Formats: sequence, structure tokens, C-alpha cells
Amino acid sequence: MGKIDMGRVLLGGIVAGIVAAILSYFVDGMWLISRWNEAMVALGRSPANSSQILAFNVLNVISGIALVWLYAAIRPRYGAGPRTAVHAAVWFWFIGYLIPNLAFMWVMHLFPHHLTVYSTGAALFETILASLAGASLYKEA
Repeated sequence: MGKIDMGRVLLGGIVAGIVAAILSYFVDGMWLISRWNEAMVALGRSPANSSQILAFNVLNVISGIALVWLYAAIRPRYGAGPRTAVHAAVWFWFIGYLIPNLAFMWVMHLFPHHLTVYSTGAALFETILASLAGASLYKEA
């Protein structure tokens, strides 16, 4: 079992984060924006501002790096390639999106249930595509 190439993790992770940010823009910034704005107003909050959107994009890159690291970590056991990238994406989504969204958005009723379902489902799609993009750049020495 070789060492993880952190340079490649960073490269693939940045790409994965950019892919996730672009997809998230289409989902949350275009398709669900009116629902998000309504939900925020219902909580007594204003819609997301530019500094919050920037923070989401930075978090996408950090998440992309973590996702590609996960891919690199399970690669010796599952083998290199898209199937392993999808495995990494599904586990990353399960831990990073499904559980927290069910806990805070669904159980705590912070946001409408349909918004939770749309957002969480779209996050699976985004995470898989981001993982495939980032993992395609990961190689070990």
C-alpha cells in the first residue's frame, strides 16, 4: 500500500470543489433560489449575501479536497477508477450531507421537507460528479 500523494489530492480536490461549486450554483443559485429565500425569510433571516456565497465556495473546495483524500484512502482496497470514485462520493455524501441534513433540516424542521429532499438529492448528484472529476486527476507515484 503506497503513500497518498497529497499534491495530487490537492489538485484533484480543487477541481472537485470547483465542479461542486458550479453544480451547486445551478441547483441552489438558480433552481432552488426562490425556495431558499422563502425559507430564510420564514426563519427571520435575509437571503444569502455575497460573503456567504463566497464562504460556500471555499467550503466546496475544502470538501473537494476531503473527498479526493477519501478516494485516495480507499483506492488500495477498491482499486483505482470511477467505481471507487462513486463509492467515495456516496460515503462522503452519506456522512457529510444526508445525516446532517436529516438531523438539522428534517428533524429540527429548519427548512421545508421538500427543500430538504431536493437539496440533499441534488448534493448526491453533485458529489458523484465532483468525485469523478477529482479522482480522474489522482495518481500515485
